[in-house]
Amino acid sequence: MSWFESFILGLVQGLTEFLPISSSAHLRLTAAFAGWEDPGPAFTAITQIGTELAVLIYFRKDIANIVSAWFRSLFNKEWRGNHDAQMGWLVIVGSIPIGVLGVTLKDQIEGPFRDLRLTATMLVVMGIILGFADWRAARDESGGKHRTPVQRKTLRELGVKDGLIFGVCQAMALVPGVSRSGATISGGLLMGYTRESAARYSFLLAVPAVLASGAYELKDASDGHTAWGPTIFATVIAFIVGYAVIAWFMKFITTKSFMPFVVYRVLLGLAVFALVAFGVLSAHAAESAG
Repeated sequence: MSWFESFILGLVQGLTEFLPISSSAHLRLTAAFAGWEDPGPAFTAITQIGTELAVLIYFRKDIANIVSAWFRSLFNKEWRGNHDAQMGWLVIVGSIPIGVLGVTLKDQIEGPFRDLRLTATMLVVMGIILGFADWRAARDESGGKHRTPVQRKTLRELGVKDGLIFGVCQAMALVPGVSRSGATISGGLLMGYTRESAARYSFLLAVPAVLASGAYELKDASDGHTAWGPTIFATVIAFIVGYAVIAWFMKFITTKSFMPFVVYRVLLGLAVFALVAFGVLSAHAAESAG
């Protein structure tokens, strides 16, 4: 991998990780369109550490409060009813599905799941689901001629059941094209949460999953096939760009609809289908030799 490739891929990772458009799909497609080798799941997992560091810094107060309260709740019963302590447990509960499926489906993640036809399918299908979820949220918030606005849930109403559902939605992002934030935010909106609450929990839930995935891939990356210089450079780029995207996205969702992302996902998915169907792009283009 060249330094130029690592810069572009790091930029793509930072731009797309937190938007509901699938960073893994865009890394895969960027490599395919440019004629490069697939950066592979190890590169993706390691560069995601950079974007998760951006989450740790942006939400540092929330995370510090959650970690502190959670540890106190282990030794002091009075803290177990604290909202931040409960959020710590809910993040752990929500991380179970992706942990189990990530290990169980490792061979599929590194093989069949990287077929561009599947990526295109997920871009379209999850785009439609996100659009429907966003429409329902907008209808609840605005009410209508014959309806009163519906009060949507906040994270203070999050329980174990909803936490697990969020976790299952996040696990769907193991398939390129789904989008971690897109799936968890869609799940949250369909369960009746506000856009801001769904996005905030999505970002918090991603921290342990991504850091654990990155650490796991670091073990396998020590086989000598990883270009460490470009990979670290891409991770730094992803961190810088990712932080800016989080700040923008959290402001965007308070007043705007997700429909621009829905339209983009569907058009991109259909374009990939067309390119593969007409032989312009191979369904296995840019797959790693290894």
